[in-house]
Amino acid sequence: MLRGDWMNDVVIMALIATTGTWLVTALGAATVIIFKRTNQKMLNLMLGFAAGVMIAASFWSLLQPAIERAEVSSAAPAWLVATAGFLCGAIFMWVSDKAVTLARRKANNTTVNSTERVNRIIMLILSITLHNIPEGLAVGVAFGALNSNLTSEALMGAVTIAVGIGLQNFPEGAAVSIPLRREGYSRKRSFLLGQASGMVEPVAGVIGAMLVVYIEAILPFALAFAAGAMILVAVHELIPECQQNKSVHPYFATMGIVSGFAVMMLLDVMLG
Repeated sequence: MLRGDWMNDVVIMALIATTGTWLVTALGAATVIIFKRTNQKMLNLMLGFAAGVMIAASFWSLLQPAIERAEVSSAAPAWLVATAGFLCGAIFMWVSDKAVTLARRKANNTTVNSTERVNRIIMLILSITLHNIPEGLAVGVAFGALNSNLTSEALMGAVTIAVGIGLQNFPEGAAVSIPLRREGYSRKRSFLLGQASGMVEPVAGVIGAMLVVYIEAILPFALAFAAGAMILVAVHELIPECQQNKSVHPYFATMGIVSGFAVMMLLDVMLG
């Protein structure tokens, strides 16, 4: 196979994978149509499982390969590349979250009830959408990395990252559509707006894959960047969210985190 053809193939694979994660977001948003009530206990378990998967994937599928590649190809020390990429990924997510929080505060200060309601909904959708950008980039980077390292282990790592992102996208889709329904939107409109929050992932996935394919020198940094973004989302968003009913079910969501971490670790280590 020609190198150019393979470059195109990994970008297409990234597009397919991130389209899949978007569809899982849509599936989560569809719960507003399928179920009249959301099972909070199962939602917490899924959020915890997704957090565990993302934490494990951040190390075995992103940080470890980033360090190994930096040791071989980077002029800078591997520890510096990995640390800088990791921190930049986390800071990117932090700045995104701050921007959304600031906009939300401005919206809440409005005195017009209808405007406040619309702004609150917009901020909800924007918040989830911003979180989906680095997640799409993480999947795209993982598949783009296959261009220079096509092994079964690397392919499985990319697939498991996509699966992990997809799993945590399910509750995110529900996290948009269900509040919209509570605000008085129809089930259909709540679903359409909920799934729309994941549409950015295929775009970000293709961009991430193309950057890695055509600028291979940034691969170690890009992998670490994706890891930093994933860790911040898991620790700041998913884990606190899944622990909301901790007083009622003290270890239910926690076991979801442990199970997700164990499954991801098993897949990466066993197949690596």
